[in-house]
Parts: sequence; C-alpha cells; structure tokens
Amino acid sequence: MDYNFREIEKSWQNYWAEHKTFKTEDDYSKPKFYCLDMFPYPSGAGLHVGHPEGYTATDIICRYKRANGFNVLHPMGWDAFGLPAEQYAIQTGTHPAITTKKNCDNFRRQIQSLGLSYDWDREINTTDPAYYKWTQWIFARLYNTWFDENEQKGRPIDELPIPSEIEVEGKEAVREYVESKRLAYYDNAQVWYCRHCKTVCANEEVLNDGSHEKCGTKEVERRFLKQWMLRIPHYAERLLTGLDDLDWPEGVKDMQRNWIGKSTGAEVDFLLDGVDEKIRVYTTRPDTLFGATYMVIAPEHELVDVITTAEHKDAVDDYIRSAALKSDLDRTDLAKDKTGVFTGRYAINPLTGEKIPVWVADYVLMGYGTGAIMAVPAHDTRDFEFAKTFGLNIVCILDPKDAEPELREKVLKSDACWTDDGAYINSANESVGLDINGMSKADGLKTVIDWLESENLGKATVNYKIRDWLFSRQRFWGEPFPVIHWEDGEVSVLSDDDLPLILPDVEKYQPGETGESPLANAGDWLYVTDKNGRKGRRETNTMPQWAGSCWYYLRYIDPKNDEAPFDKVKENYWMPVDLYVGGAEHAVLHLLYSRFWHKVLFDLGVVSTDEPYLKLYNQGMILAFAYETASGSKVPSDLVEDRDGRYFHTETGEELRQIVAKMSKSLKNVINPDDVVEQYGADSLRLYEMFMGPLDATKPWTDTGVKGVYNFLRRVFTFFSNLDNVSEKEDTKETLKLLHQTIRKVGDDVEDLKFNTAISQMMVFTNHCYKAGKVSRTTAETFMQVLAPFAPHLAEELWSLYGHTASITLAEWPEVKEEFLVENTFEYPVSFNGKLRFKLELPLDMTKDNVEKAVLEHEGAQRWTEGKTIVKLIYVPGKIINVVVK
Repeated sequence: MDYNFREIEKSWQNYWAEHKTFKTEDDYSKPKFYCLDMFPYPSGAGLHVGHPEGYTATDIICRYKRANGFNVLHPMGWDAFGLPAEQYAIQTGTHPAITTKKNCDNFRRQIQSLGLSYDWDREINTTDPAYYKWTQWIFARLYNTWFDENEQKGRPIDELPIPSEIEVEGKEAVREYVESKRLAYYDNAQVWYCRHCKTVCANEEVLNDGSHEKCGTKEVERRFLKQWMLRIPHYAERLLTGLDDLDWPEGVKDMQRNWIGKSTGAEVDFLLDGVDEKIRVYTTRPDTLFGATYMVIAPEHELVDVITTAEHKDAVDDYIRSAALKSDLDRTDLAKDKTGVFTGRYAINPLTGEKIPVWVADYVLMGYGTGAIMAVPAHDTRDFEFAKTFGLNIVCILDPKDAEPELREKVLKSDACWTDDGAYINSANESVGLDINGMSKADGLKTVIDWLESENLGKATVNYKIRDWLFSRQRFWGEPFPVIHWEDGEVSVLSDDDLPLILPDVEKYQPGETGESPLANAGDWLYVTDKNGRKGRRETNTMPQWAGSCWYYLRYIDPKNDEAPFDKVKENYWMPVDLYVGGAEHAVLHLLYSRFWHKVLFDLGVVSTDEPYLKLYNQGMILAFAYETASGSKVPSDLVEDRDGRYFHTETGEELRQIVAKMSKSLKNVINPDDVVEQYGADSLRLYEMFMGPLDATKPWTDTGVKGVYNFLRRVFTFFSNLDNVSEKEDTKETLKLLHQTIRKVGDDVEDLKFNTAISQMMVFTNHCYKAGKVSRTTAETFMQVLAPFAPHLAEELWSLYGHTASITLAEWPEVKEEFLVENTFEYPVSFNGKLRFKLELPLDMTKDNVEKAVLEHEGAQRWTEGKTIVKLIYVPGKIINVVVK
C-alpha cells in the first residue's frame, strides 16, 4: 500500500473540521491545560517554515494532554491591527480591512493544512468590533483607576481621596488633581516620532541603533505631541517581584528586570546661583557628592530655558536642535566624542558649598532619574571624558589603594579615572559638620543621606528606569479611543453602553505632516454634541498594536460573550495560562505590557490571578542557507548555481560561500510551508521541525532533513499498514520492553518539550519492528497512540485501518506496564584472574553451572583458558564473574 500522504492528510483534516474534534468544552470536572501560542500578525507574505515550529510544539503537548484526561484550551487568532496593512492602504487605496481579511484567510488555510488541533470556534481577530469593544472597555478601566501607593494596588477613581487643600481651590483644581492620578492620562509629551511612518513610536520600538522597529529606518526624532500615556511605572515593583515565581527563561526575566531598572540611592537638590530654582538629581552614590565638580542636564530638561543666561542662549538652542536628531544610542555611546554647552549658570554643591558649572549635554537622557546628574569625573568614565574635553575640575575622593602604584598616582593627580571603590579622601567639610573620611561605604552612604534629609536637601529614594507607556499612534488602522475632548477642556470616556466606538471610513489613510491621524478627516464621526449643546471632538489617535495583544488570552476563554469580556467562572477555571510559547523578541514589549494590564484587572477584581502566564518557553529560530561573495555581499538564492557542492553566481560567475542566515525576502531564501506540505506532507514538516534539534535552539533548514523524516514516516506506514505484519500473535519480551520504554520516554520528553529525543525513540522502535517482522495488533495500536501527537494524520489513518471508528484523539494515552520494564538479564563483566576480558549478558536467574558453561563456551574465553587449569569460577549474581586459572 502506497503512503499517499496528500489524500490521507486532506481526508483527516476534513474529518476533524466536520466533527469539531478539537472543540473545547468548559468541563470543570476535568483538570485544565491552557496552552497558548503568541498569535501572529497576518502579513501578506503568509507563513514561512519558522512559524510552525512553535505551533507544532504546542500541538504535540496539547494532543498528549488530551490523551491524559486534561481539558485542553488551545486557541488561535489574529493580531490584525498594525502599520503594514495601513501602509499598503496608503499605496493602493485598498481598505486595510480587505487586506487584513485576505491575509487572515491565507494564514488560517496554511495553519489548518498542518493539522494543528486548534479550536477554531474560539478564533478571535483584534480588528473585529466585537473584540475591540472590550479593548476599549479595558482602556476605560485604566482611565478610571488610580494607584494607591499605600496598598500598592489600583483602585477605582471614585475612591480617590481629595486633599482638603485641593477641594478648597474649587472644581477645576479637583479635576486637575484627579487627572494627575489616573493610570491613563492625556498630556503633552516628548515622544519619538518616525518621519517615515508619520507616527509616534513607543520607547521600546526605537532600537539601540536609533531605527524604528516597525519600518527599519532611522528617520526618528524627538517631538512634543499630545498623547495618551499609561502609568506603568506605578506597577514597577510588582512587575519586578512577580517574576520570581514564574517558570520563565532566565534571559527573559533578566531583560524585564533590566528594563524596569530598579536602583536605590538618593534625590539631591542643588540650589542655583542667581535664580530662585533648584535642580534635583538622582544618584546611586550620594556619598561621592564631595567629588561633584559640575552638573549636566539633558537637552529636554524643563529648566534649560530658565537657567540659561542670555549670552549663552543661542548656543544652547542650537545644541538642543542638534541633539533632537540623535538616537539614545548615539547620545550615550561611550566611544563617541563628548559634546555639550555651558548654560552660563552655576549650582551650589550642598556638601562643599562651592559653585559648580551647569552644562547641557546629550549624554544625559530624560528617560532615567530626573534628567540631570551631578558629575563626579574622578570616578565616572563618561564624566571624566567630558571634564577632560572641556577643561573642568576633577577631584579624587576615592583613594584606589589596591591599584598599581603608577595608576594610583595618576588617579590621585586627576590624570586617570577610577571607577571601583576606594577609601574616602577629600570628603569632609567642617563648616557643615560632615566628615566621612575613613568610613566604610555603607556608613558613608548612610551619613550623607541622613545629613541631606536633616537639611531638607535630599532623601533616600528607590528609582526605576521604566517610563510611562506612550499609548497613542497617529494612524487609522487601530482601535479608536472611546474618548471625547470637550470645548470646555473636559475629557470624557464613553460609557460601556456606547461601546464599541466603531472605526469610521476615511478617504485618505495618509497621516498628516503635523502628526495628526487620518481620523482627523473623519467628517461627521469626528464631532459630537452632548444633550446640553456642548460641542466635542473625538480622539483622533488610535491605540498601538500592543493593545489588542495585551489581553487576547482572556478573550479566548469566552470569545462569543456580548455582555462581558469573559465569564468570571470560566476565567477562574482556565487562568492562568499553563504554557505560553513564542519568540524572545517580545520580552519587554508584549510580555511586560500584558503583565501590567493583567495586574490592573486583578486589582479591580476582573481577573482571579495576579500573573497571566505561568510558564513561558521561547522557541529557537529556524534559519536557511544564503550565499555571499568574498566581500561579504549577500546574493539572492535565485542567482546561485550549485555545481557539485560548490556555489556560483549565475551572472558574474564568482564562486560564493554558503552561509546560514535568517530567512529574508531580499535573499529569497524564505521557505514556504505550502511547498513542503505539497512535496512531503504536513506530518513530515511537523516531525522534521521537532527533530531538527532542541526546541529552543537556532537551527538551519535542510531539504535532506525533511526527506529523511518523510522516509521514516513512509517506513511506519509501509510496515503498520500491512496487516500481515500486525497479527494476534504474542510479542516477544524484547518488543514489549522496547514498546513500554518508548511509551515512557516519549511521554516524559513531551512533558519536558524535548521532542527531538522522543522522535529518535520512535525511530528506534520502528527499526526494531522491521527486524522482528511482526508485532501484535495491541502493540501496533499502542504505537499509533504514541505517534499520534507528532504525526496525527498518519496515526489516524492506521488507527482507522485497525477498525476504530472514533478519532485517535479520543483514545487514552497508553499505560506504561512496569512488569515489561523489569530487567531480567544482566551484562556481566567477565574477568580472568581479576582482569576484565569481555562482557556477557545472561539471565539473572541462571544457575551457577549454566553460567560457568556459558562463560567457558564464549569465544572470548578461549585465549585465557587455553593450556591452563581452571581453579574456580566466582559468580555473584547481578554483579561479577571472575575465573581463576593457572
């Protein structure tokens, strides 16, 4: 019988769809297993073979869990808002909804062709008004929540206590105070703006090289725009401590910890000479204040205009304009020359009383601390280079006693920078009653902080690097904010009964040059009038793509609910997500954002868990072969000729190097799963992607590898579809032992996500069956149950061939029978006169006489007994055999 995988796979995919084989019921009597894939953005290019890697892994473990009696939730949907569809609309005039639907349909077709066991009745799409109604609903909760520092939780805004001194100032003061406490707020913010995309970027979307993550260009600059912001820093400590109990890769945890950026230190106020202002800095080393010889403020600092003197204003203004064009990486790169400009103003060092110059320099950012630093150039590399560049004073206050003598001498003379700790020197001022010379670091820190607090010049502070989440985008294709800006200055959010606010149709999708969204041209939709005749204008920005993905895992629980985002009983049963599989690239974007939203919803009693994802697993990347010239230039694959394992450029004739690289349209090395399925079948694609290596490893794709796995599946089909090989005879002990070893090995490996070794074990068992010639029907059916999570179409076909009318999905996972795994033989080390000569496997219950006979008849014994007398044979069952000869 031929292995007609095309016919087999199509037939079973139709069966599963018709019978809703993978439909999930809310059966609360069963243990639950919620398994989630990071849902894809449906691009026009469709899937490449990298996408199914994670999907196949979750499918295998879900099929395994179903067979073990779990109620499995394994859904799929589309993260379908986003910039690419809008850019296509700008180029072609095609409504993004049309493009998005086409892309979703193609992705769904491709995913279904792989035999993945998703419950398609729970499919969601972030662009569906029935979905984004509840995204808007959650935004309204964020808007109507404040963070109680004492309780460390979010609370409804109507529970916000209003200080009496605010109340006496009147209604407007109360409104401003309330607005200042909301988790979602509207404000004039300095933002990253991509001139290419004509939209604002979140801080996390601007890469280290200054390029925009979405479009790859470096046309990113700082602007001030009215934006919606979310106060995620209020949850910094909980986001940090919550990581401790999560079963996540340590690398992802570390990325989130670094992004949150907790540090302890002090805020210090520097009074200014000549103006009634002060500059506040945050420092982790207030004990080094005696060495602060100048100050630097960021070009964006709010006091720049206030403190800059008239004679320095033009130079400062020019510098600020040039700094606005640089990325954060360019500004902070240690290798670059330091630039800056003097404001003409001096601050007073609170410990020394000396006047120190205040500079503006772009190596200080507003994104951390207060946007101002006290510079201690003797003990900070950046400050040292800056001071040397501009001839500023350098005072050593940490004696590097353990350094090499030559280096120590240079540091003490301020000719070198010392960044490690040392003994305090030059750290006393009798006039203020402070002397930390000779103290330990801990005592020095405490003494200085206590003094600052006693003088009302500073205080101990915990600081976080994470900043408010910029939550607006100047584009059409996104969730509309359910917000109205009224002519009297009030801002209101639509009531739940008025949701969803449907995205209107517009004629042009191009954002305005001034940064306004295309919704600014939305005509009748844009303007509203309340019952009292007050005029208002709807918010024209839309939410970022991250909004829909922040909570999609909750909607899967109850996707058809029109009355609530989900039923609370269902949420309480299914949450948290037991296994979440996706790429590590979302560590400080989606994963951090969704944890934040979830914690707010938890505080409000909307969800029952404080964390959304119990276990996270990052699958590795699948790479493909690419080609490059001797100079390193990449060559598209369609311009490469293979001549007996050597590769040449078809146009220039140059010999090329074959390399492994990320799949890229420009390199034309993207492998379409449709082509693999057509040539080798879905089961082969699934099995190969799991067999390539550990799931979390980066692996190169090879066609020969797919063919090898296809050959294995064909061997399985050939042997087990031949009913002459599947008889009612009893299996040998060896077959039963290997079968139950396989059941245990595959089950354990699936639980550990070690799919490649599970497949190796199934290959070993198949090879054994060929050698045995026949196996029992029970053994054949058991092996199909083991194979089913990996190659479900083939397993279903053979299962039905054995007379089963119900899907193999409904069959229980086979039980491991320990009696077949008990070792009844032992491989003895056989020694002659105490020296190991060979090994011999014998039954454990063999008599000593038979043991002696077997040993002496073994071909390896002849040379050690020939011409010699056997004195005795020492036999310890299950341990050793030693023959004494002379």
